[in-house]
Amino acid sequence: MRVLTWNLWWRFGPWDARRRAILAVLREQRADVIALQEVWAHDEENLAGWLAAELGLEHWTFARFGHPEYWQRRTDGDTSDIGVAVLSRWPVGEEAVVRLPADGGRDDGRVALYARLDSPDGPVPVFTTHLNSPPYDSAVRCEQVRTLARFVAEKAGPGPFPPVIAGDLNAWPDSDEVRLLGGYRTAPPVRGQCFIDAWEYADPAAPSATWDASNGHHTPGPSTRVDYIHLGRPGPAGEGTVRDVARFGHTTVDGVWPSDHAGVRADLVR
Repeated sequence: MRVLTWNLWWRFGPWDARRRAILAVLREQRADVIALQEVWAHDEENLAGWLAAELGLEHWTFARFGHPEYWQRRTDGDTSDIGVAVLSRWPVGEEAVVRLPADGGRDDGRVALYARLDSPDGPVPVFTTHLNSPPYDSAVRCEQVRTLARFVAEKAGPGPFPPVIAGDLNAWPDSDEVRLLGGYRTAPPVRGQCFIDAWEYADPAAPSATWDASNGHHTPGPSTRVDYIHLGRPGPAGEGTVRDVARFGHTTVDGVWPSDHAGVRADLVR
């Protein structure tokens, strides 16, 4: 099973040209499950739905941020919504959304989205989110991770396939919030939880930055990985074991940068 996560940079830059570049990249990836952040919805049009139709992924779900005003002000008053989405080769049997706390930081009404995907081999619980972005908001992101962890504990269910948590955490790999989500380098928010960063299985020499200074849309700051796929412990037959992990979307398509982020791809045992 191939899982992707990618932040699509909402409606910034040449967004109409970018969405065609995004589609071209996703077609090459041939994924079964795609978690997306900074997805736009405008009137009856939704980027997630358009991508799903173009990719032949019949099933998708989308969750809006509660307060899109910050984003809209940065694009001269664009009235589009912003949110997160899951696209799937298999039906979405159940879905749910939880609001993430701002805890004194900027409140965009950020959310985490859950989708239970009913694969032929059983349910696959997938979660996607997009945490606060200011570099000084580590404490806010820690509170958001605690809410996410409780949400996963509530929704993941008893099946053999472990929870998949995919998204833009806006945090460096050694940050408090990423260690907190893992639960294996510090005490987890929910007793007994442990989510392994799929990148632990990557070739140590492989380029890892998803926020990369070589990207034409990159704003000042060091290159680092801020996008993640985390997995619960593998099931009894190895379900959810990582076979391969890599980044994607880190080059231009016909001269167009698809997003200001690269994505992360993980191939998992199903």
